Amino acid sequence: MIPVNRHRIWQLGADTFLIALAWFLAFQLRFDHGVPVYYDTLFRRTILIVIAIKLVVFVFAGFYNRWWRYVSTRDMWSAARGVTIASLVASLTVYFASPVDQVRLPRSVAVLDWLILLAFVAGTRLLARTLIERPAGGVVARGKEVLVVGAGDAGQLIVKEMQRGRLGYTPVGFVDDDPRKRNDRIQGVRVLGTTDELPRILRDNRPDELLIAMPSASGEVRQKIVNVTRQEGIPVKTLPGLYELISGDLNLAGQIRPVQVEDVLGREPVEVDLANVAQYLADETVLVTGAGGSIGSELCRQIARLRPQRLVLVDQGETALFEIERELVDERGFAPSVPVLADGGNRAKMRRVFERYKPGVVFHAAAYKHVPLMEANPLESVRNNTLATKIVAEAAVEFGAKRFVLVSTDKAVNPKTVMGQSKALCEWIVEAFGARDDVATRFVAVRFGNVLGSSGSVITIFRRQIAKGGPVTVTHPEMTRFFMTIPEASSLVIQAGAIGGRGQVFVLDMGEPVEIVELARQMIRLSGKEPEVEIPIEFVGSRPGEKLHEDLWGEGESVEQTAHPKILRVSGPVIDTLWLDEELGGLEQLVDADETLEVVSRLSAMIRAPRHSAVTEKDTVPEHRAS
Repeated sequence: MIPVNRHRIWQLGADTFLIALAWFLAFQLRFDHGVPVYYDTLFRRTILIVIAIKLVVFVFAGFYNRWWRYVSTRDMWSAARGVTIASLVASLTVYFASPVDQVRLPRSVAVLDWLILLAFVAGTRLLARTLIERPAGGVVARGKEVLVVGAGDAGQLIVKEMQRGRLGYTPVGFVDDDPRKRNDRIQGVRVLGTTDELPRILRDNRPDELLIAMPSASGEVRQKIVNVTRQEGIPVKTLPGLYELISGDLNLAGQIRPVQVEDVLGREPVEVDLANVAQYLADETVLVTGAGGSIGSELCRQIARLRPQRLVLVDQGETALFEIERELVDERGFAPSVPVLADGGNRAKMRRVFERYKPGVVFHAAAYKHVPLMEANPLESVRNNTLATKIVAEAAVEFGAKRFVLVSTDKAVNPKTVMGQSKALCEWIVEAFGARDDVATRFVAVRFGNVLGSSGSVITIFRRQIAKGGPVTVTHPEMTRFFMTIPEASSLVIQAGAIGGRGQVFVLDMGEPVEIVELARQMIRLSGKEPEVEIPIEFVGSRPGEKLHEDLWGEGESVEQTAHPKILRVSGPVIDTLWLDEELGGLEQLVDADETLEVVSRLSAMIRAPRHSAVTEKDTVPEHRAS
């Protein structure tokens, strides 16, 4: 059954008038000196029959499954077939039924009726689309033909934009795995089959491009589609993943982009309890350090969506801070954004910032993260990572912040590098403050692996190398890493802040580790080249202190589930707060004195030394290790 609405009633009424007018004009044009009386009688006795027959055929031909404003070239051919069948059935019925004795319908009238009605039906539909959907230039632009994978809400929205002539695309069909949608017309576009039938569909229809319009699709599904289109030599684009759409604007048309390696790594979308998150951020002043960085800026975007009372952006990089503040104010309409150009390691400055704004929630994302660079600059690694964390944490406690969330890294687990060791001490600081009875602030640390697309990440490096024609350099053929998208990691950091407290350390479920060499091959293929043939891959050897496989928790730690399936709680030895405070004080003196060798030595000694006053880890460590 076709749902009845005012658009379809209007279309039926218009077609009824056109059928009657075509039948009338066919008789008038057939006879030069007026219609003879007996043929005029035939006209009057058959007009209602003709209207009824043709409308029935039109309905079964699917004329009213789509609005005239969404008519396409394929719909015009369908309309031509429908008109031809309707005219043929009506003419034969009138001819053989012969409502008037001894008077047969002239064949020329039947032909004229068919031609006139065909012109009317096609002309009205094209005129409707031209008037309603015409672009600024006044001409309906056809553009590239595109096959849309996904006939859900996102697919329908993007097809609407295409039909309005705003994208330079013409949709030629849907592909959808829901068997109930097969052969349906959605927005006037037919569902041609499932993704399993994609090779046949592409050969039969041969679009200029294919668009994946499934924001919640897994990387495995996207990879399958990309493989088929690559074999057929058809360019493929995509709407971003669910988290990109949530964190970005709602203009789907502006977010069509080529498929990237982030889209095909196989990660399932992660659900976040936004209602719970919004509750602890509502009406709060939120402060984010490192607000201009990859994670910090995404935290700001997602926090702004939850509409806190005020968002204080702290960063020591002028350009990055300016860009995120302008984005929040101009593009996202979040006016209560306060940019503060400051170094988190400047104790006096941070105290003034906390005293002035009194944030209720603090996200500490500021950190130096590039391992080789920190090996060459250990003083700055300790100053900006470890000591700055202590300074910001002390300010949060002094000025009554309710929550403090530290963004940590998997490199803090069994650390072998200066960068990893400095971040391990950051976690210890969080644990130490959380263990103090005189501290009301809830402290949380969130540990995760590599973030796709962050500044200086392996993805960025590989992209540059591929653009230059190679070679793509991989340190070791067996090296693996955990990966997560920036929006996904940021949303889980915010979620962890809602469920944790008292110095707890959380680990994000990063899924399965990814082989770096396979990552390189995927990126080369997505660029349209063949790995090892057009773009070489070179193995350059591991860097000092670099692990083949990263862990998300250490040998002395145990892991347990939380209320969120993608967030795990890590338990380990309890920090001796007095010992840690003394060690950090000595470390700070060495940093101030520029004693590089002594800083490196003391940092390493702190990591190796017993650091607990009591053991709280469980008797056994879970078998499902991250590595």
